[in-house]
Amino acid sequence: MDAPAILLMFPGQGSQHARMAAGLYGPEPAFTAAVDEVFDAYDAAGYGEGGRLRADWLSDHPVIPLDHVTRSQPLLFAVDYALGRMVTATTGRPWALLGHSVGEMAAAALAGVFTLRDAAGLVLDRVRRLAQAPPGGMLAVAAGGDVLGPYLGDGEVVVAAVNSPRQTILAGPVAPLAGVARALREAGLTCREVPSLTAFHSPMLAPYAAGAAERFASTRVAAPSIPFRSGYRPGAVTGQLAADPSYWAGHPVETVRFWPALDAVLGSRTGVVCVETGPGQGLSTIARRHPTVRSGQNSVVPLLPPRAGTAEADRTSVAAALAAVREQGAVLSGRPGR
Repeated sequence: MDAPAILLMFPGQGSQHARMAAGLYGPEPAFTAAVDEVFDAYDAAGYGEGGRLRADWLSDHPVIPLDHVTRSQPLLFAVDYALGRMVTATTGRPWALLGHSVGEMAAAALAGVFTLRDAAGLVLDRVRRLAQAPPGGMLAVAAGGDVLGPYLGDGEVVVAAVNSPRQTILAGPVAPLAGVARALREAGLTCREVPSLTAFHSPMLAPYAAGAAERFASTRVAAPSIPFRSGYRPGAVTGQLAADPSYWAGHPVETVRFWPALDAVLGSRTGVVCVETGPGQGLSTIARRHPTVRSGQNSVVPLLPPRAGTAEADRTSVAAALAAVREQGAVLSGRPGR
C-alpha cells in the first residue's frame, strides 16, 4: 500500500455558522496568526472590511447575517484558509487540495496561485458584485441529477452542485425554487434548504459576475505549489488553467462537480487521509460514501464538530482530529501509530 497522503478538503457555501472555528482563535497560534492575516488582507485590499468581518465572525449576533453573501463567502475563505495553514504547520505539506465552491479560492491561496492579499481582494470583489443579485436560494436533494430533470421546469432552477451520486444541490430564484422543493417532496424525495440567500452556481448570477474576469486578468498568478483538483473542470488546476481569468470569474455561475473530482482523487491511489478543513462535516459525510473509504483503503477525518457548539468543542475536536490524522496515516501505511 502507498505511504499515507493528506488531502485537504475545503467546504463552501452552506457550511457556515455563527462563530465557526472561533474557539480556536487565541488558543491555536497557527490558526490565529493565519486568520488575522486574512482579516488584515481584507483591510489592505482597500475595502476596510477586515474589522467588521472579524466582529461578525466572533459575535453570537452578527450585524449582518452569516448566510448573506457579504459574510458567508469571505468568512468561509478566512476560516478554510486559516485551518489549512494550521494543519500544514502540524502535519507538513499536504499531498493534494480540493475545494468546494469558495473553498477552491482558499485552496488556491494555500497553493500560492494567488498571494493572500490578492486572493482576499478577489473574494471581496466577487461578493460585492454578487450582493447586487436578486434573492435566491439553494436546495440539497437526496437524489442524482438524472432523476431531477423533470422537476426543474423552464430552467430558472438548475443543478448547482454534484456532491455525490445521491446528493445534488439545486439553485434558483426564491419562488421557483420553493415550487420545485414542493414538487420534489410530494414525489417522496428528501430535500433540505442550504443556508444561502444567493443562488450560487446558477445562470441568474451571470450578469452580476460580469466584469470579474478583468479583475482576475490584472492579478498576478503562479502555478500551484501544492497539487489541487479543480471542482469545476476535469483534471488538476494547472499553471495554464490558473492563468485563465475566465476560469475563476465563472465560479459563481458554473456547476460545482465535487464528486467527480473527489472520485478521481481517491481512485488514483490508496492511503489517502481526507481532512475536512473548514466548518461542519458535510464534505466528510460525502467522502465517507466513496467506495475506497468504505473498503478501508482511504479514510476521512473532519477537523471541527458537525454543527455549531462551544469553544471547547472546537478545540477538543481539532486536537482529536490531528491525532486521528497521524493515527490514520499510520494505519493506512501499515506502520504502528505514534
